[in-house]
Amino acid sequence: MSHAVKGIDALTGRPLSLEILNGRIAAIGEASGASNLYLAPGLIDLQVNGYAGFDVNAGGVTPDLMLSLCQALAAVGVTTWLPTIITASEASITAALSAIAAARKAEPLVADMVPGVHVEGPSISTVDGPRGAHPLAHVRPPSIEEFERWQAACDGLVIMVTLAPEHEGACAYIAALAARGVHVAIGHTAATAEEIHAAAEAGARISTHLGNGAASLLPRHPNFIWAQLADDRLCAGLIADGHHLPADTLKAMLRAKGRDRAFLVSDTVALAGMPAGMYHQPVGGDVAVSDEGRVSLAGTPYLAGAGHPLATDIARAVAMTGLPLAEILPLATLNSGRFVGGRGVLDVGARADFIRFAWKQGDDALDISETWVAGKKVFER
Repeated sequence: MSHAVKGIDALTGRPLSLEILNGRIAAIGEASGASNLYLAPGLIDLQVNGYAGFDVNAGGVTPDLMLSLCQALAAVGVTTWLPTIITASEASITAALSAIAAARKAEPLVADMVPGVHVEGPSISTVDGPRGAHPLAHVRPPSIEEFERWQAACDGLVIMVTLAPEHEGACAYIAALAARGVHVAIGHTAATAEEIHAAAEAGARISTHLGNGAASLLPRHPNFIWAQLADDRLCAGLIADGHHLPADTLKAMLRAKGRDRAFLVSDTVALAGMPAGMYHQPVGGDVAVSDEGRVSLAGTPYLAGAGHPLATDIARAVAMTGLPLAEILPLATLNSGRFVGGRGVLDVGARADFIRFAWKQGDDALDISETWVAGKKVFER
């Protein structure tokens, strides 16, 4: 049995009607008497460490935790996300991967929303600043043997890996992962420009939260930020929460990469959406959440992940860049969707993942009214 959902196309401003059948978009047409809510593809977040008190890096990942995370993210418009496992012991990483695989088997919504896992580390910079909040004790060189053990633990769910290409053997590792269809990202690095370009030549295709996970002071030029901006083989992930990148930087990076080679990520952690205060976390130790939602390692200038979901980042990106919503939305749908099988579109035959929301110029976030995943309404305000 089919049914229709109406709204204002957020990309064109036209009244739109989607006919949904068997979890997919069966037809798209002009709507009459459409709702005044916007209609857009569901948001896709390739970097989620946690949200709303739920953490995929604290140990003890269960099907209930993963389901709760999916439901919390759906409430802010996310229909696809990659749990992001950061630098830890191999035992901790494989345990988390195995638990996520088990959750996908136990909970259909988790299987629908989580097509894979992003492992951010453990082969990142050992240097304070570029390393960010990742624990130094577990930073280690890349190992294809360890990667294969990860995949064995989770039925091949690792589809993205972030590393610093200055590690010995990094290019061979990048080439091996790319040959397996894994998206390799450069991040938390202190690499030279030459090492950045060598990584891209080997098969790296993404810059993880470009401009962050970096030293506070860099040579004016050359440096690894310029190199990643200049290399057209790399698509840049950007955090547009207003804390990770200043407005001028975000705007310039989008101009440098072009809007087809950039995407937004939230990089939310478990403390995202939590009240301001001091928290002790399994990863990072003492972490402060400011009144503005900035999450940082207590007593340092270093960020410890992000406190705002994509629904906020999209609205803030509009404000910071001066670009219209219709040009920012694809950064969190179409562009990120290319790394998860082409999700993030409203096309006939596509899986029916979409949101309905209210928003006006100056709002600090998209106000999500409904979220649909695979043709099922999973959230309604």
